[in-house]
Amino acid sequence: SDVACPWCAVGLASLQQALASSGDAAQATLHFQPFELNPDMAPGGEDINEHLARKYGGSPEQFAKNRAAITERGAAVGFAFNPAGRGRIYNTFNAHRLLHWAGLQGEAPQLALKRELLEAYHGRGEAVEQDEVLLSAVAAAGLDVAQAREVLASGAYADEVRAAERHWQQAG
Repeated sequence: SDVACPWCAVGLASLQQALASSGDAAQATLHFQPFELNPDMAPGGEDINEHLARKYGGSPEQFAKNRAAITERGAAVGFAFNPAGRGRIYNTFNAHRLLHWAGLQGEAPQLALKRELLEAYHGRGEAVEQDEVLLSAVAAAGLDVAQAREVLASGAYADEVRAAERHWQQAG
């Protein structure tokens, strides 16, 4: 999944709601695999409406209708989207590197970071390509900010994330 995908936010909230309501009837281990919706996105991102029009076609009215449907579905499962929308879409590769790093620490740290990144982007409309936004999400997830800063500065886990992306793309 990608933190830039609104349906991924809805899907995770739906899954967690279903697991919580199932009690002991269902158990799940969550591990997030990297998938970049826009791996070639330039720094600074792109206006969301311009991006959607170029990528999928459509009008601002259609995009507004789709945003309303996503917002409604999110609210139904307890995820609050930013009322102003996302504004811009960003490259999420560094978010995926941090999610990989968090996953090495276990399921709970990765899930906590995933939720914080989704909230930062979809809930508050923050630029998830910016180190300070990523590090704020790391802190909110209760992870070591100094280690995360080292991951970002060093390029750590770039090869692992690219390999995982290739694996899942080849798997269809």
